[in-house]
Amino acid sequence: MTSGAGVAHAEPSVAEIERQIDREWNALEPVIEQHNATRQALADKRGQAAALAARIEPLRREIDRAMTKVDGIAVRAYKGENASALNAMLANPSPAAVVQQLELLDQFARRQQADIRHVVELRNQLTARKDPLDRLIVQLGQVDRQLDAKRQQIDATIARLQKARLKAYGTGGGTSLRPAPCPAAYPGGAAGRAVSFACAQIGKPYVWGAEGPNAYDCSGLMLAAWARAGVALPHNAAQQRRVTAQVGRSELRPGDLVFYYSDLHHVGMYVGDGWVVHASRAGVPVRMKRADDGPVHSYGRPG
Repeated sequence: MTSGAGVAHAEPSVAEIERQIDREWNALEPVIEQHNATRQALADKRGQAAALAARIEPLRREIDRAMTKVDGIAVRAYKGENASALNAMLANPSPAAVVQQLELLDQFARRQQADIRHVVELRNQLTARKDPLDRLIVQLGQVDRQLDAKRQQIDATIARLQKARLKAYGTGGGTSLRPAPCPAAYPGGAAGRAVSFACAQIGKPYVWGAEGPNAYDCSGLMLAAWARAGVALPHNAAQQRRVTAQVGRSELRPGDLVFYYSDLHHVGMYVGDGWVVHASRAGVPVRMKRADDGPVHSYGRPG
């Protein structure tokens, strides 16, 4: 009879750990890509806030000038200048002169009203611009705090995944990072510059949110590679899909982007002969893989 206390629990196999890593990473990578999109939106909003502040300051100075002018009118009225003009007008025996003086007084009143109305309009314009800016600043503060919390969560998850991966594979990784020529053929032009740059990054580490020059995540590598060709891409796989022209599988050429999963949370660059180069996940350096190794969503061509 065998005691239950002596039963040993088998360690999970390499294949089981690999499947677990894949499941957890596929749940984590969409969070990373959303962080990239949020960080880019945050930078855009800060730029909008700065531009709005630059427009508000001249308006404030204009209001100050208008208020100074109205204040001067008020001071003159207080000192009796308007009353003196009216008394002089009424003392004039000439009917024609009285009519002329009334017209001048009416013009003066209209100028006063116009000055005051202009001040009110400027004040309303300032308020209309300042209120959205205030709300934007509050929103930016909230986004910053959310990113701090998300950053800690992502870092902890990545550390746990890396430990699991090292347990499964050790530090070697087990496969070649460049199993085929990269690129398979040089396409020339902008695509040639982009694909050559991407291939040159093979072996550099994966770091979420990174866009080079020493580390990359998946969309950061595509951004950096096509930036070498003078093409700006957002730092988010789904957004990269939206700004690239869709091409079919049979039309692929080196430099095109290959997007994976239904939510578009991963992207690699086609380098020819059925291969892509990509930054896959934490603990795995930039490397090549077969383009069809994973659920392909679609293909895009930058430029």
